[in-house]
Amino acid sequence: MIAQTMVQPSSWIEGGIRFEKIRGLNLFKFTDELQEHLETLIDRQKSNLLTPEETAELAGITELDRIFTLMNARIIAEL
Repeated sequence: MIAQTMVQPSSWIEGGIRFEKIRGLNLFKFTDELQEHLETLIDRQKSNLLTPEETAELAGITELDRIFTLMNARIIAEL
């Protein structure tokens, strides 16, 4: 395992997360602002322009995305 510095995913729980009803299920989604920020960080990463702080932020948001993908899949699987 490789150690990686990241911004704690929980730091976006209050302001960066929303629920969206999809086919009658409340699923975890990023707010439009957090989604846009993620896309900006990804674009900067592709251009090799990320600062160390942005790299840590991208790692945290990416981890939160993985967590929500797993949680949403489990919610859907319970049908």
